[in-house]
Amino acid sequence: MPAFSNSSWDRRSVLRAAMGLAAAGGLAACGGNNGRGGGSGSGKRLVQYFHAYGEPGTEQAVKRYAKAYREAGVTTQWITGENFESKLFSALLTDNAPDLFEFHPQIQLVRSGQVADLTDLVEPVKDDFNQADIASHTVDGKIYGIRMIDDPQFFFYRKSLFEKAGVNVPTTLDELIEAAAKLTTDKVKGVFLGNELDAVIRPLIWAAGADTLDEKNRIAYHTEGVKEGLVKLRKLFTSGDLLLGAPTDFWDPSALNQGLTAIQWCGMWAMPQMQQALGDDLGIFPFPKVTDAGAPAVYNGGWSMFVNAKGKNVEAAKEYVKWLWIDQKEYQEDWALSYGFHVPPRVSIAESADKLKSGLPAEGVRLFDEYGHFDNIGFTQAMIDAIEDVVADCVRSGGDPEAALDKADGKVERELKKLFG
Repeated sequence: MPAFSNSSWDRRSVLRAAMGLAAAGGLAACGGNNGRGGGSGSGKRLVQYFHAYGEPGTEQAVKRYAKAYREAGVTTQWITGENFESKLFSALLTDNAPDLFEFHPQIQLVRSGQVADLTDLVEPVKDDFNQADIASHTVDGKIYGIRMIDDPQFFFYRKSLFEKAGVNVPTTLDELIEAAAKLTTDKVKGVFLGNELDAVIRPLIWAAGADTLDEKNRIAYHTEGVKEGLVKLRKLFTSGDLLLGAPTDFWDPSALNQGLTAIQWCGMWAMPQMQQALGDDLGIFPFPKVTDAGAPAVYNGGWSMFVNAKGKNVEAAKEYVKWLWIDQKEYQEDWALSYGFHVPPRVSIAESADKLKSGLPAEGVRLFDEYGHFDNIGFTQAMIDAIEDVVADCVRSGGDPEAALDKADGKVERELKKLFG
């Protein structure tokens, strides 16, 4: 669902917001409307924050779910514009902070006491969740946040353009670069990785046989395979076969749908719109392996619901979260499958999801199951920012990969020391 939001998921803005949450104390709440009115329930009044998904019907769905809850009045703040993260973190510093909010698992929110422990809610149904989702929300044996949707990301491509150019589906990064060259014409670029290329840095790391952090929370991305991948990305960047400066970023399907590129990195959320535009001319494949030691990679994004542990209505907020994201399977399935395609985190719902059982959606689920990688809750926004700077330094600007990775190591090590000692 982040695909069609009015904001592209800008991790640098999240980092700035998170830093502000930790360091500032007097930022104003966003806007003049504190969102305390409305809702249909009795008793406590709750406010939840959502970023503005772009798929039609999403806002109405969230508000419809809230209206059906009878134990409290639940009001939704639907945050538009490009600054959901900064508005959220600014609001969390004030008396008008939301009682619950959607976000991504981040260990600093746990360590600062900002998010409530939801283990008691999840434990009875823990086995019915994708266990990788459970792991990505767990710190010291406690579960923080409930996953609402899983969003696999991979390459989408035009089958007819592949056939015309005599191109096979790439299985290595070298083959992707060669395919992009053959697919590029005076009107169509071979491949689109997003305007900043940041979206593919972690898939590249995984496809090189590396990881962000190891099981002991040590740097695991600084390898020869990753350096080799960065050199190859630089080759693609300078080839003239890469779409740059597209009107919208990777999360929006327009680049592929409008014929600007033959291949686009995007998320499964966009699959229905792509199918509507391209029909059977649409295919998908994972980020291809970078080295012989690597393997194809699919990045799983997604959104989770958190309870503000510093809010005034923690128990009431937990009860609502349990009702909606644990008990109401009908709403959970609706949220995952009626507004773009997403993989339901609940195993029982995913297994019964007819829309994902055949054709391209089923292929997306297969790639997700076989090659999927999930967020590491210990790899913070500051660390993500550091490895994205590597792309800026040595792919977009042509710097030395070893020097760029050394620079990132310094930033990441400082964060790791603060978090883990």
